[in-house]
Amino acid sequence: MTEKHGTVSATGGCLCGSVRYEITGPLRPVVACHCTQCRRQTGHYMAATAAKREDFRLVREGDLRWYEASDIARRGFCARCGSTLFWAGHGRPYISIAAGSVDGATGVKTEVHIHVATKGDYYEIEGGVPQVEDGDFSGFVQASG
Repeated sequence: MTEKHGTVSATGGCLCGSVRYEITGPLRPVVACHCTQCRRQTGHYMAATAAKREDFRLVREGDLRWYEASDIARRGFCARCGSTLFWAGHGRPYISIAAGSVDGATGVKTEVHIHVATKGDYYEIEGGVPQVEDGDFSGFVQASG
């Protein structure tokens, strides 16, 4: 990330480069989601930062596809390379972004694990980071509010 005119700017995209985005403004700390949908989509758990929608811009949509996974959100991915990219909750003022899709260092740390009641049985969650049984983490996240 680089400092530009007093605001933080970051870029990112999918594995093949078909989808590219830009973020101007702060990134939210990482939320690790262990819900069944995130585990099925990513093959493990989803580690996502986020940005306010007004600070997020698709630079190249390329093969971006959206999957309406539930009535509360849709999930964005690249149809060419299969990269998991976004989680967009309906009516939420932010878009969650797969932390691994951000170019270079992000400067953010994992702040909370959510949906730990449905986590996989094949791994343990490291200590020192709060864990929430369900998806209620609003008390932990200030930047996306």
